[in-house]
Amino acid sequence: MAEEPAQSYANHVRQLPRPYFAAGTVLALNVVVATAQLVVRPDWLAAFGVLVALALFGVLWFVRTTALVVQDRVVRLEERLRLERLLPEAMRARIGELGVGQLAALRFASDGEVAELVRQVLDENLRDRDAIKRRIRSWRPDDLRV
Repeated sequence: MAEEPAQSYANHVRQLPRPYFAAGTVLALNVVVATAQLVVRPDWLAAFGVLVALALFGVLWFVRTTALVVQDRVVRLEERLRLERLLPEAMRARIGELGVGQLAALRFASDGEVAELVRQVLDENLRDRDAIKRRIRSWRPDDLRV
């Protein structure tokens, strides 16, 4: 089995797992088919079919977004604890100024460069995750993502 390349900015984006993609595709097609049936034969059963199709697609969307919210909360906690340990005393008081998106981007910065990067993020008011990640020189992989 081939070894995976080291994680970096270029390859860090996690793709949606195939089962989610497959289920999403089937459920989206189900919405289209149910809607087409309602147009061809408008009755209460066809209307109910559209409602069920939308509800199923909505459940898939809710499950996925809920997992991402939980991941962001965990990342926020982990990074705040990490920054408490790594930042100089003078910067620790500013940890609360960092938003979830900023903390999520900073999680990829190595311990050696995170203090300087936090200073840049706060002083320059950087909010864009991508812009923050592009500034990382020594990448710290995160393979346990949702």
